[in-house]
Amino acid sequence: MNHRLLPLIALLAASYAAPAFGEVVTLPEAVQRALQSNHLLKAAALERGAAEQDVAASRSRYLPRVALESGAVLSNTPSTVFMMKLDEGRINPGKDFAADTLNNPSPRGDFKSAVTLEQPLLDFGIATGVALAGKGSEAATLVEEAKREEIAFRVYLAYLGVRKALAYRDVADQALLNAREHDRLAAVREKDGIGLKSDRLRTATSVAQAEQRVISAKNDLLLARLRLNLVVGGAQGEPLDVAEPPKLAEPVQELEQLIALARQNRADLKLAENSEQRGELAVRQARNAYLPTLYARGSYQINDRDLPLGTDKDSWTVGVNLRWDLFDGGKRSHDKKKAELARQGAAELLENERREVALQVTESVLHRQEARLRLESAQSAVRDAEESRRLVTLRFGNGLSSLVEVMDAESALTQARANLVEVENGFHAATGEIYFRTGVFVKEVLQ
Repeated sequence: MNHRLLPLIALLAASYAAPAFGEVVTLPEAVQRALQSNHLLKAAALERGAAEQDVAASRSRYLPRVALESGAVLSNTPSTVFMMKLDEGRINPGKDFAADTLNNPSPRGDFKSAVTLEQPLLDFGIATGVALAGKGSEAATLVEEAKREEIAFRVYLAYLGVRKALAYRDVADQALLNAREHDRLAAVREKDGIGLKSDRLRTATSVAQAEQRVISAKNDLLLARLRLNLVVGGAQGEPLDVAEPPKLAEPVQELEQLIALARQNRADLKLAENSEQRGELAVRQARNAYLPTLYARGSYQINDRDLPLGTDKDSWTVGVNLRWDLFDGGKRSHDKKKAELARQGAAELLENERREVALQVTESVLHRQEARLRLESAQSAVRDAEESRRLVTLRFGNGLSSLVEVMDAESALTQARANLVEVENGFHAATGEIYFRTGVFVKEVLQ
């Protein structure tokens, strides 16, 4: 068997062994799937749900707290023993007030059960705590929104990655066909005595190299399809194929309009604003610590000498308790200063975030302008390379150029086509980046 056929046989075997790409999706379909199935988005949604439970837990502080307590005590402490008898209604004036009985009582047990209720009447910290929890829930929602934009853009880039890998595979396939044709021509010329042995060896080497590039391109394509499936949230190990080139509308807004759009829609910018608002609430909470609290309390208890939950005697208590901390060693003052400094820090971060957003939008616009110029240059390079190959091929047919020149022209064309694929992908990515940086990527893709 000709040793030059072995790489071809291996390539064909690899092609048949490769998994079939049955499922094809458009960009909107891929984004929709990711928004429903991506595991990072599911995690963000669960974190938002946890933050909402925080809000409910904070609001519950407005409601009364009811507790059931039951326990047993054994003691010979004079005061404790006397109170046990009193709570059980078992005081015997004739015996229990004797000096020896009071001072040296025998060990005694008591079973006590009580239901207590506590209701806040005045506590400014509760309202501020609810507001803080609400801002925390809002922050979790904004994080989820930012994650939606991020995942959708990652789907877009992965979609472009599959498209690029497909184009590279096509370029590699075409290069392999051309290399084989050159090898055939070199063999014919060598057989007819008008070709060189070195040309034949060079074309055979080119075929082998082209076959290797085809194998690499197919592997890259498989990995790109698997990566797209991963970010979409599909079943593990199932590659996903793309249906058509992505279609995003041409951005028509001016730079200042795009910056204003980003400041209106960017979830991470809203998150920075939320952080500053939480800082203001934290300052208010620190100030509330200086105010008094007022709580109503009530309890019902039963005591028994012999049985748990027994009822030798029952009793109840109701009352109101006002608490006002007048001095705590300066802790509240330091807490308040800490909260104020944290709020100021959040304000500084917000200002930096606003400037960062403006810079990112500007950068994305410049990247797209650059990508458009590079695309025009790459398209021109492919046209020139195609014309160069045509002319060299004609000269070769007339015996005016060598096979080496034809192969060099073919190699230049292959490289130009590969570069065009890369540049086209970069232009599409730059277009998507503008929408991503302005915070409207999901809206733009799904409209």
